[in-house]
Amino acid sequence: MGGRFFIEEKGISLLFLIMALLLLTTLAYVLSYLMPMKHKSVIFPLHSLPALALAQSGLEYGLRYSADQGWRTRLDLERLNNAQVCQRNLGRGRFLIQYHSATDTLASTGEITDSFVRRVVYLNNFSTFLRLIFAPASPLPCWATETRQARFFIQNVRNEMVTLTAFAASWNQSPPTRHIIRIDLDGVPKFAGNYQNGRPAENFNRGGGQQTVLPGAVIPVVIEWNSNILNGTNILISFYTPAGKSYTFNLDADGDGLPAC
Repeated sequence: MGGRFFIEEKGISLLFLIMALLLLTTLAYVLSYLMPMKHKSVIFPLHSLPALALAQSGLEYGLRYSADQGWRTRLDLERLNNAQVCQRNLGRGRFLIQYHSATDTLASTGEITDSFVRRVVYLNNFSTFLRLIFAPASPLPCWATETRQARFFIQNVRNEMVTLTAFAASWNQSPPTRHIIRIDLDGVPKFAGNYQNGRPAENFNRGGGQQTVLPGAVIPVVIEWNSNILNGTNILISFYTPAGKSYTFNLDADGDGLPAC
C-alpha cells in the first residue's frame, strides 16, 4: 500500500515538473518576442530628437546656402535639389532637403545612421525668409546699356524694413579688366568711385550713405562699370546692413551672361 502511494506521489511530482517546464518555456518565448519590441521602443525616443535636430539644421542650411549663392527666385531655388547640394552628413546622421517650387516649400529630412528613425520638417513660403529677393513681377536682370550697365529689381518680402549701407561685387570677364563706377538704388546714386572686382565691401558714399527698403517695396538697382564688359558672367552683387548682414544677388545664375533689356 505504501509503495503504491509513493509511486502515485512520484507521478504527480513529475506531472507538476512537466507543467512547470512548459510554463517556463512559454514565458521564455514571450520574453524573447517582447525584448526586440522593447528595444525598438527605447531606440525611437532616443534617436527621435537628434533626427529632429538634423532636420531643422537642413532648413537653416537651405536658407544660408541659397542666400550665399544669390538664389532669389523659385527657379534658382530649385538648384537646392541638385545631388551635390541637397544632403550633408553631420555626426552620426545626415539631412536631406528638397525644394518644391510649385508650393514654395522646403522639406528637410533628418536621419540617424543605422536606425529606422527619421523626422521631416517643412518650411512654407520659403523664399520670403530670404527677405530681399528679385522682384518676381519685374523684369529679370539684364544689360540696360550695352554691357556696361546692368539693371535688376529687388523686393522686400518681409514685414520689417531693411536698411542697406554697403556693397561688394564679383564677376567673371575677359580682359581688359573693368571696375564699378556707380550704383543707383531706387533711382538715387548711392556709390560713385572705383570698385575693383572681388574687393572687400565698400560703404555707400552718395545719397545719404544708405538705402531703406520698406516692407513690400520694389526698387530698381543699376550697376555701372567704367566700360563694356567682355564676356561678363556670374555677376554677384551683395548688399550689407549696418550690422553686417548680407543679401547676395546672382544676376547670372546660369553663368551664360545677361540678356539685353
